[in-house]
Amino acid sequence: MSATGEPAGPASMRPVVLLSMAGFCSMATMRVVDPLLPEVAAEFATTPGNASVIGTAFAVAYGMFQVAYGPLGDRFGKYRVIATAIAGATVAVAATALAESLFALSCLRFAAGAATAAAIPLSLAYIGDITAYEQRQQVLARFMTGTILGLLFGQVAGGIIMEIAGWRAVFLVLGGAYALVTALLVLELRSRRVVRRLTPHPVRPGRILTQYLAIMKQHHPRRVLVAVFIEGFLLYGGLAYLGAFLRTTFAIDYGTIGAMLAGFGAGGLLYILISRPVIRRLGESGMVRTGGACVLIGFILMTVLPSWRYAAPANLLLGFGFFLVHNTLQANATQMAPDARGSAVSLFALFLFMGQASGIALLGLVLDRAGYVPVFLFCGGGMAALSLWLARTLNRIER
Repeated sequence: MSATGEPAGPASMRPVVLLSMAGFCSMATMRVVDPLLPEVAAEFATTPGNASVIGTAFAVAYGMFQVAYGPLGDRFGKYRVIATAIAGATVAVAATALAESLFALSCLRFAAGAATAAAIPLSLAYIGDITAYEQRQQVLARFMTGTILGLLFGQVAGGIIMEIAGWRAVFLVLGGAYALVTALLVLELRSRRVVRRLTPHPVRPGRILTQYLAIMKQHHPRRVLVAVFIEGFLLYGGLAYLGAFLRTTFAIDYGTIGAMLAGFGAGGLLYILISRPVIRRLGESGMVRTGGACVLIGFILMTVLPSWRYAAPANLLLGFGFFLVHNTLQANATQMAPDARGSAVSLFALFLFMGQASGIALLGLVLDRAGYVPVFLFCGGGMAALSLWLARTLNRIER
C-alpha cells in the first residue's frame, strides 16, 4: 500500500474507520461537559462561568500537547502514537469520575485533554498521507462521521446518563468506550493494512521549534492558522454556554438540554450526507460563505427563542454551518506541509484549541457580567465576518 498520496483503496478504509472510533471518544469527551456545566456548578457551589474551567482545562491541554504529538507521529508512526495516547486517555477519563473538588476535576480534565489530543489531528494527518488532495475532503467526511457521533453522544447521552446516575457516571461510561477502542487499535496496528510513513529525523526540541516556525512563516499556512484560532474562539466559545443558557432560560431537565444540543451534531450529519454534491457545487469559497451565514442565523435564533423546542433547529444550523467551514480548513491544513504532515496538522489543532480555551474563558467573563445574548450575537457576527475573509483567501493556498 502506498503512502505517497495515492487515493486510499478499500483495504485502507478499515484503519480509517477505527480512527473514526477514536475520534468518537475524543469528541465525546470534549463536548460532554456542555450539558453537565449547570450540575457541576451546583455541586461545587459556583457559577456556570466559573465551572467552565473544566472545559478550558481540557482545551488548553489538548492544544499544548499538539506540540509533541505532531513530531512524534511523524517520527514513530501516526497510528502507533494514537493507539498509545488512547490507552492513556482510558485511565484519565475514567479517573475523572473520582474528582472531589472543582480543582481536582479541572486537573483530571487537563490530563484527559493531554491524552486525547493525539486522536483527531494525527488521524487527519494519516488520511492526508494515504489520499490525494482531490479525494481528501470525501475521506475526511467519512472520518468525521465518528467525531460527529461522538459529539452527539457527549451532548445527548451525557445529559441522559447524568439524569439517571449523576455526572460522574458519564465519565465511567466514556472510560469503557476508550478501553474498547484501545484494544481495537492495537489489534489493527499489528496488521498490514496500516500505512507506516515515518520520517528519519530525531525528535529534538530545537528541530521541532524550527519546523513549526518554518510552517508559520509561510503566508498561506499562517492564514489558515489564524482562521482556525478565531473559529475556535467564536464557535466553541459560544457553544460551551448553550446548555447553561437553556437551563437558565427555560428551566428544562438535562436530558432535554442534551437532546436540544444534539441538533449541532445532527447538522454535522446532514453535512456528511450531502457532502459530495456540496463540495462539488459550492467549492471551498462557497462552502465557507454558506457556513458563516448558517452560524450567524443559528446564534441569532438562539437569542430570540419563543420556546426551548426551537433550540434544536437553531443548533442544527450551527452544526451544519460549522462543518462547512471547518472541513474546508481541515483539508487545507493537511496540505500545509506534506513532508511533515503530522506536525502541520497538530499545529493546526494547537491553534484551534488555544482559540477554544481563550473563547471559553473570556466569553465566560463577559457572560457573567452581560448575559448570554451579547455573547451569542458576538460569536455569530464574528463567524460571519471570518467566513467572508476566508472566502477571499483560502482559494489562493497552493496545493
